Amino acid sequence: MSARDEVLGRIRTALGPARDEAAPPAPDGYRKNAGLSTAHLLDLLAERLTDYRAAVRRAEPAQLLDTVAAALAERGARRLVVPPGLDLPGLDLSGGLAGVELMLDDGLSARELDGFDGVITTAAVAIAETGTIILDGSAGQGRRALSLIPDYHLCLVRARQVVSLVPRPDRPLTWISGPSATSDIELNRVEGVHGPRTLDVILIGP
Repeated sequence: MSARDEVLGRIRTALGPARDEAAPPAPDGYRKNAGLSTAHLLDLLAERLTDYRAAVRRAEPAQLLDTVAAALAERGARRLVVPPGLDLPGLDLSGGLAGVELMLDDGLSARELDGFDGVITTAAVAIAETGTIILDGSAGQGRRALSLIPDYHLCLVRARQVVSLVPRPDRPLTWISGPSATSDIELNRVEGVHGPRTLDVILIGP
């Protein structure tokens, strides 16, 4: 038996029998709710995101476009890429937004994506307890390259998408906890190495 086979054998033994597709997705003792109100969830998420050096704004649905425009103006972003299916009331992709050019991603290359000032996406869910935003590639979120290559990510999260605890995934996900950063080299924090250097989040309603 090779060393590789031995290691894999030990892993299989530790994991136990493979779970059947019909098995329950979570054990009975798994916490699914922290017992927080929507307002407390939003406050906790905003606090965690701020700790991670993300900029957080609040917006009612009617003021969303104005808040997006203000965030982009503060950033100085003039050319942004957006994923297919981004549907925001009042947003005209062909006409841009407050002098900002919006380009729909139709399979842009990594080099082309790197030429944009940033990206705007929605989210699948946000976890208040960990300050994590999750993208699953659905309409309005785009492929993983969109949230990794541009230097600036503006993410729109609706109040109903904020949950207390980590959900059980059922598909490939992108997990975002603040701007990309690493301290691997001499413990000096360097941002933007593995993804966007800047993360802005707009929490929408209530």
